[in-house]
Amino acid sequence: MIRTIELFAGVGGFRLGLEKNNTKKKQNFKVIWSNQFEPSTISQTASKIYKDWFGSDNHSSQDITKVIKKDFDSIPEHDLLVGGFPCQDYSVARSSSSANGIMGAKGSLWWSIHEILERRLPKYVMLENVDSLLKSPSTMRGRDFAIILASLSDLGYAVEWRIINPAEYGMSQRRKRVFINAYKKGTSIYSRISKLKASDNLFNWVANDGVIQDAFPMNFIDDMFPNFNKIEGSLPDISDNKLGFDSKIQPFSNSGVMIDRIVYSQKGIPKKYKGKPILLKDILQKEEIPEEFFLPNADPRPSLLDKWKYLKGPKNLIKTSKTGFDYPYAEGPVTFPDKLDRASRTVITGEGGKSPSRFKHVIEDPNSGRLRRLTPYELEKLNMFPGNLTKMEGVSDGKRAFFMGNALVVGVVSKISKSLIKLI
Repeated sequence: MIRTIELFAGVGGFRLGLEKNNTKKKQNFKVIWSNQFEPSTISQTASKIYKDWFGSDNHSSQDITKVIKKDFDSIPEHDLLVGGFPCQDYSVARSSSSANGIMGAKGSLWWSIHEILERRLPKYVMLENVDSLLKSPSTMRGRDFAIILASLSDLGYAVEWRIINPAEYGMSQRRKRVFINAYKKGTSIYSRISKLKASDNLFNWVANDGVIQDAFPMNFIDDMFPNFNKIEGSLPDISDNKLGFDSKIQPFSNSGVMIDRIVYSQKGIPKKYKGKPILLKDILQKEEIPEEFFLPNADPRPSLLDKWKYLKGPKNLIKTSKTGFDYPYAEGPVTFPDKLDRASRTVITGEGGKSPSRFKHVIEDPNSGRLRRLTPYELEKLNMFPGNLTKMEGVSDGKRAFFMGNALVVGVVSKISKSLIKLI
């Protein structure tokens, strides 16, 4: 049994994915502690939903930075740390009294993860973030990811990563995210990666032997991507960009591995999915759809429907900056209504509410032929959550949609964790 803690838990996507690998005969993963805190709200609704579904035992609804500072002993020893950590600034803060020059964060929660890893040293780590993490910030592409890789390496971890689009593997949502696995020195997986480093064949881990390659296979063409070979310097040096990251070159491709700060990164193309894909039409709610989800008919409010069409359509505009500078702005059309015979677009946090939007999903209802938004149940199913997991008295449909915009696709975690079990 792999003892697991879940950070930035939201409404429990990581936990659902891990527990899909448990059976009546064998519990492969057990979440022994979890934390969910939303700084912008007093009610902590996501945490309430989490506790309602999974139980309140060993769940923390407190700011993780305060838990670490005042009650670190409440975080138990564990084998695996998982979390969809916020995408913010990864710069490091200095302290003259700190031997390695790192004191904490500048607006980032990455260093909360780092401190837990440093003090608990779990064998395995599994993280999720937006795919743009590999090329942020825009003026120093790759610097933030280099900080993460270097800091994990300095703690004794080997790391592999991959950008995964679930729809390319038969799932019902096009939601590109980077998944990051780390393995502590002393584990069998770390040893296998170390042997490949010694034989100068890290490509073999990315293309053949890796945990994520087993779960989400890709085809690779060697030397297809200019590799960033080693991350040099202290973490403050990397933060200050003494490695020379710039806005033009992207050093990390969509797949890669790192050990002892030696990096092998390569561009992969998903292997053709041979199963039957799940389409948007397959997850639609069978129960009657409340009237509030339907767009207005042409009469009596044609202007509202016209606004939907305008926001979804192409645009060529002249905009004015805050400094008074005029510049051209263009954007292409968004499919309207969304096609039912393909995987959906990415679910966003603003899916809720009746107001017209460029990014909200709108479909032609198969039963009535009318245009409508997706229901919270349907948004949950697109993330492979149990339907109505977020349904709770006092929780609005807009809030439920927000939770799904912040969530991950459960099936991705399930497949990666299944492959992790196989290799350990």
